[in-house]
Amino acid sequence: MIGVKKKENIFFDLFCEQMKKIVDVGETFYDLTHNYVDVEEKAHTLVWMEADCDKETHKMMGILNGTLITPFDREDIYAIIKQLDRIVDVLEKTANYFVIFDIKELRAPACRMSESICQCIRELDIMFQNLKDFKKTDRVLKQVIEVNRLENEGDSLYRQAIRELFREEKDPIEIIKWQEIYDRLEKALDTCESIADAVEGVVMKYA
Repeated sequence: MIGVKKKENIFFDLFCEQMKKIVDVGETFYDLTHNYVDVEEKAHTLVWMEADCDKETHKMMGILNGTLITPFDREDIYAIIKQLDRIVDVLEKTANYFVIFDIKELRAPACRMSESICQCIRELDIMFQNLKDFKKTDRVLKQVIEVNRLENEGDSLYRQAIRELFREEKDPIEIIKWQEIYDRLEKALDTCESIADAVEGVVMKYA
């Protein structure tokens, strides 16, 4: 990317707009897991938020398809858009599993993993805020490193949660339920890391 023009800035702005919505999703999911009341209502709120983010995704895709000049490769922009959409999908589906599985009380590992997810999303927000100026600052790469660190911590939480589940839980139905929930939470963390890695690839390509 050599001298980003004003009309090319729209993609950086769109990423930031989408991240604001994703931060709201992350905070709503965090509230659900740490204030585990009115679960069905909160899960329904996340369904609505996911639909709103979908509209933003379609808007971004439409602009990408109609734009001749982009700040970096179309394939990279497309990949980032899809990953941003995926993180919202995962959190919305996880929240609805709490309802479908009739989870009466969340286990501590799920709460800790949700904290890691929410913090990853906050770090991604900072990363995208600085993406436009990545040639002038190393803040983007610092945020990538921080997201990778948080994802590694989340992986450790996931492995510990699965270990405790199979060691301590005797009810096979509960094992099935909670393994699925832990898998979904781990997938959310992986998706956050995939977003950071995609942006890192762009930065390294155009540095």
